[in-house]
Amino acid sequence: MAQPIENHAVIGDLRTAALVANDGAIDFLCWPRFDSPSVFASLLDDDRGGSFSLAPVLDGGRHRQLYLPDTNVLLTRLMAHGGVSEICDFFNHAEVEPGADAPVQRLVRRVKAVMGPVTFRLHCAPRFDYGRAKHELELRSGREAIFAPDGEGMALRLWSTVDLAADGGDAVAEFTLDTGESAAFVLEDAALDAGDPSADVWVAESFKTTSNTWRAWANRSDYNGRWAAEVRRSALALKLLTCAEHGSMVAAVTYGLPEEAGGERNWDYRYTWLRDSAFIAYAFLRIGHADEARAFGAWLNAREAEAGASGEMKIMYAVDGGEVPHETELGHFRGYLGSVPVRVGNGANNQLQLDIYGELMDAIYLTDAHVAQISYESWTVVRRIVGYVTRNWERADEGIWEVRGGQQHFLHSRLMCWVAMDRAVRLSDKRGLPAPIEDWRRVRDAIYHDIHDNFWNAERQAFVQTRGGDTLDAACLLMPLLRFIGASDPRWLSTMRAIEQDLVVDSLVYRYRNGEDGLSGEEGTFTMCSFWYVECLARAGDLDRARFIFDKMLGYANEVGLFAEELGHAGEHLGNFPQAFTHLALISAATTLDREMAARR
Repeated sequence: MAQPIENHAVIGDLRTAALVANDGAIDFLCWPRFDSPSVFASLLDDDRGGSFSLAPVLDGGRHRQLYLPDTNVLLTRLMAHGGVSEICDFFNHAEVEPGADAPVQRLVRRVKAVMGPVTFRLHCAPRFDYGRAKHELELRSGREAIFAPDGEGMALRLWSTVDLAADGGDAVAEFTLDTGESAAFVLEDAALDAGDPSADVWVAESFKTTSNTWRAWANRSDYNGRWAAEVRRSALALKLLTCAEHGSMVAAVTYGLPEEAGGERNWDYRYTWLRDSAFIAYAFLRIGHADEARAFGAWLNAREAEAGASGEMKIMYAVDGGEVPHETELGHFRGYLGSVPVRVGNGANNQLQLDIYGELMDAIYLTDAHVAQISYESWTVVRRIVGYVTRNWERADEGIWEVRGGQQHFLHSRLMCWVAMDRAVRLSDKRGLPAPIEDWRRVRDAIYHDIHDNFWNAERQAFVQTRGGDTLDAACLLMPLLRFIGASDPRWLSTMRAIEQDLVVDSLVYRYRNGEDGLSGEEGTFTMCSFWYVECLARAGDLDRARFIFDKMLGYANEVGLFAEELGHAGEHLGNFPQAFTHLALISAATTLDREMAARR
């Protein structure tokens, strides 16, 4: 049986990332990139998915995972009467000068008997191409295993400091360590010809370099507020979702983890959404990490240039800026807790989601203010993008939640079109940049009136999800956060009361409840929306309640401080993991709470 989603930590090297369960198994890894086919995916199918297990042979005991402070270097311990074991997992990682080659991509596992003797078992069972490709195993010199997939695909090499044996196409080992003794294992591209990297000296140096690199990055943050530990962990999680080579950011490490256990809401989040990435860049800016926003800005400039004369942007891209694969189903995978179909690629790629232009323009506006002034070329592209919004803001679309039940006129999409026009007007005024400014202002004001006239339900005394509708949507919690409406405006306060009545359960918030998204089944509460709710309360001046709910939400994080997308009815984590949207919303709520509490004093 797969470990629950919340029983995992994540490690990575800014090119890919792996999930490590608290029993020592790596049960999810795509190689060599975030959006490459998986080689380990037993989290989705324990027979066909593949895994890399490394576990002590001890009866009972307690599992515990922890990160070394301010790093993404992971320790997994099992503490039992028969002994104490410790596994240290990390990807080789070092800072790279501009123009220099990236570090060799290696997954390092070092196991130690803290209190021995302890016997360990290793089972490395890759399953290439999402478990669809067969492979051959070649053992060399007893401590080197080559896994070569049939056809195309990267072969992998496992180096070991203990003797390996073959079990079909898998590499296995059983060995005993006395107190203080350790063994190391390194997984890499088999095409590398750099000698055995599993020697004690290389592993120790790599551990030191990787730890120092992570600490140096974490220490660049200028956030020192009340929730410094939680914010730093969220920042480190977001950093793991960035691609050092391209500057892009993925929405999550995984594909196929369900929003409802046993249901069909199983998507692939290993791509770069403009919406998510713009919010991530803003979260980095709020805590002093401007380099990430700058790198994303460079990646974004290339995508804007590709938009052409129309100014129309795609909603998501592959990490290198290419096309997202067509959505396909992996029918041979049983799915997490039977949640099928397991999908890779993403069919929402072809949807119309007008809100992305608001997030895009907000990111451009903030980058101009905090990183570097916008260039002539970029402003030329911005004018084309804003022109697209002026021509299309009145259209129906699929919206932020990517519904599959048909296009509608969504409040959030209309709101973000207003943001796009507002930030464009502000940027033009601020920098004296040439633009048809009066036309832009007229469109901005028309959208403002359209929202108040057509998305305000007088009977419910609330802004509603769709034009002329009567159901609520937690996405409207962004209205005061994006300064469309004052946080104490009577219309907003009555909307908040309606949201609390319909969508809030204790500190948990559903994104909507109307069941009109074109999919069967239900889903959990959306953790990101809970953090939006906290921020709205704080901005409205209800600081005691905001802090209480925020602290309660932090209690739903897993053992190492990570969140998935949603929380189920038993408080279990649901959806892809770790979820960028959740962690960036946590950072935003924490910084807002700090600011408002300081202002009250």
